[in-house]
Amino acid sequence: MEKVKLGSQGAIVSRIGLGCMGMSEFYGDRNDTESAATLLRSLDLGITFLDTADVYGFGDNEVLVGQTIKPRRDEVFLATKFANLRKREDPAYWEVSGRPEYVHQAIDASLQRLELDYVDLYYQHRVDPNVPIEETVGAMAELVTAGKVKYLGLSEAGPETIRRAHKVHPITALQTEYSLWERDVEDEILATVRELGIGFVPYSPLGRGFLTGTIKDTSTLDASDSRAARYPRFSGDNLDKNLLLVAKLEELAVKKGVKPSQLAIAWVLAQGSDLVPIPGTKRRKYLEENAAAVEIQFTTEELAEIEAAVPKGAVSGDRYNATGMKTINR
Repeated sequence: MEKVKLGSQGAIVSRIGLGCMGMSEFYGDRNDTESAATLLRSLDLGITFLDTADVYGFGDNEVLVGQTIKPRRDEVFLATKFANLRKREDPAYWEVSGRPEYVHQAIDASLQRLELDYVDLYYQHRVDPNVPIEETVGAMAELVTAGKVKYLGLSEAGPETIRRAHKVHPITALQTEYSLWERDVEDEILATVRELGIGFVPYSPLGRGFLTGTIKDTSTLDASDSRAARYPRFSGDNLDKNLLLVAKLEELAVKKGVKPSQLAIAWVLAQGSDLVPIPGTKRRKYLEENAAAVEIQFTTEELAEIEAAVPKGAVSGDRYNATGMKTINR
């Protein structure tokens, strides 16, 4: 697995990473044994950039990741996040905090769950509109000085916020959704981070699993899978329209001799060496398929075919429900 620079502050990561969210929540029932095996297989394959957050599974995901990687910590470039406040006893409760005092509380809680002394990359998961970004990033910078964090990142931040944050302390990476399914970052955000020397980490490069071609009817998803409820693109007329787009990708994947998931990841990789996607999975089988996507190369004609099959703006529906849409691009 190739190693690449992430941003311009010295971070080196695997060409793709592993998103760990679905191991503990949102995408169906948990299987911690298989998830742990997937994490270890990831390291064996050279996928050493692991992504978690304090909010995933109400902290359970950090516990899982920390316990699993502990014997092999030196191999891992570990990212976690803060800012989303949830309550296990009230799953509907969700707030965002960027208060400086909370930044310190959050990293200490994450390090305790992870059973680690530091994390490599610490993201603000969502921007708090009630706290100036300068104050939040100022507190995050104190974590670097204290040795609890090596590099700083933002997630779903808008161009002006990114610029203001970067003036306080160098930002190593911006994590935002990007795939054939979601291309809004092409309007301004990608140009902004490239201008500033900030790495870009596309999450959900598989469109939350939709681009794999395996989801044809959300009624077949596990009862604990929240995708149909949280993401309008998975329901109603949106679903029907989006399935037509995926069918076109499936045809191109067959023509290329790869799986639709591999084609989707390879397309993201083709957008630039400064992009490090983090496809998520909780199964070794799919991890291995995703890893193989780094070997896929496209001709100019093939990229044009993909563009014609799923042009920018063709996907139907917002990427989050109304509440979620209020938290992005701040």
